[in-house]
Amino acid sequence: MTRTTLESASKTVVIGFDEPFCVIGERINPTGRKKLSAELEAGDFSTVEKDALEQVACGATVLDVNSGAVFTNMMAEDPRYADNNFVEPMLMPELINRIQALVDVPLCIDSSVPGALKAGLETCNGRPLLNSVTGEEERLELVLPLVKQYNVPVVAISNDDTGISEDPEVRFAVAKKIVERAADFGIPAHDIVVDPLVMPVGAMASAGQQVFALVRKLRDELGVNTTCGASNISFGLPNRHGINAAFLPMAIGAGMTSAIMNPVRSAEMEAIKAANFLMNHDPNGGDWIRFSRVIEAVHQGTPFVEAAQAVAASSGGRGGRRRSRG
Repeated sequence: MTRTTLESASKTVVIGFDEPFCVIGERINPTGRKKLSAELEAGDFSTVEKDALEQVACGATVLDVNSGAVFTNMMAEDPRYADNNFVEPMLMPELINRIQALVDVPLCIDSSVPGALKAGLETCNGRPLLNSVTGEEERLELVLPLVKQYNVPVVAISNDDTGISEDPEVRFAVAKKIVERAADFGIPAHDIVVDPLVMPVGAMASAGQQVFALVRKLRDELGVNTTCGASNISFGLPNRHGINAAFLPMAIGAGMTSAIMNPVRSAEMEAIKAANFLMNHDPNGGDWIRFSRVIEAVHQGTPFVEAAQAVAASSGGRGGRRRSRG
């Protein structure tokens, strides 16, 4: 069985076909969040710290760390701040250090800027996930050497120089190309986590069917783990959490092994916990029983985050298996 191993300073998370679904918390991302970008520009990391603690308490076992902030005021004073190649390599290590001081889960270093990826790799404890490489030639030549040098797994996004194809067979061919190119660098397939690209079902009625078929093909023919931006499936639609909560167990049943998503949503997390139990990835239902205590508190009027934090505290905290020091 394919296993992709991620590590923090003292915990290990394994992404695999026979492992619990890996929830990668998406919230530490200033893209499209003007308030968070403004806070980071002012040197205020309070929202980042709050998001880190809340996501882990709610069930994230990995945290995505995106450094794509826009420093509007500094941009006016110094034109270099208009360039993410200048901003992100400075910001990424600070984000990682702040997060690692609070929570001990593996991280997913997320940037389109190679310099930020490298800065994150130099700062991060353990074995993070790198996000991401595409099938574009320039990106392959920039990112794969970093993956090899630091011996880390990488998210492989199924688009290339021609863009994002609506044809799932084209997206599979791009994924296969990345896996083959990675092998040329000595990077094994178990360290490639493919994002097959989830299309919005509101714009493409067959989007769900496409991704389920594509995930099965990636598993059966390439033997790779998979991930996605889970909320893409419901983009532009009402009651998005209901759609996401239906999509995630179906994707898990098709073989998807992780998702970059918002864990601070009870509907989605309840669906994942139930799917883990039904897939026999939750021995004796221990995690489901523990999560049920959270849901019981929510039904009694406690906000989901507060309920999750209270149960996590009473359980001694979670977020990955302890690494053996032997």
